[in-house]
Amino acid sequence: MSTRRAPWGHGLRRCLWGIAWAGLGLVSPVRAELAMDEAQLRAALVLRLAQYTQWPEVAHGEFQLCVAGLSRGDAELQALAQRRVGAQTVRVRRLEHARDVGAQCQLLLLGHGDAAALRRWMAPLAEAPVLVVGTSPEALRAGVCIALINEPQGMAFSVNHGELRRRGLSVDAPVLRLAREVR
Repeated sequence: MSTRRAPWGHGLRRCLWGIAWAGLGLVSPVRAELAMDEAQLRAALVLRLAQYTQWPEVAHGEFQLCVAGLSRGDAELQALAQRRVGAQTVRVRRLEHARDVGAQCQLLLLGHGDAAALRRWMAPLAEAPVLVVGTSPEALRAGVCIALINEPQGMAFSVNHGELRRRGLSVDAPVLRLAREVR
């Protein structure tokens, strides 16, 4: 007697499950097998999250991925340059001061761990349609859209759905199902 599995469903869900199994560290054996470090996992996850986010306006040309407060992982993030998010080519910009944050950033990756620093970096954005991603559990409490969380078995993420809506952004439903927590 053979058991037949149900089909995966539509392609996005299959792709997201593939991402989980292909090295984002959501499953520890995969992470160990692929020997991906934290910076590689973070870069891969940030790119995938951007690819499954909808902005209110779709611009052509460059997708501005702005980075602040990360001391490690420059090479992995720079490797995202020339990749694609929709019809746009990724351009990675390192920011040194909160005043440098502008509406030209479509994704702001913040490596700061304390709430005050996170809020200082987010303040210039107001309600701009920018996907703000933090790299600490404190980031979610500070109001980022998505917080990346290192866990013993790999990297997970939590989604602040209210902040996404406030910024006019949405993420595909399978991303929400893969999230550790959705607020």
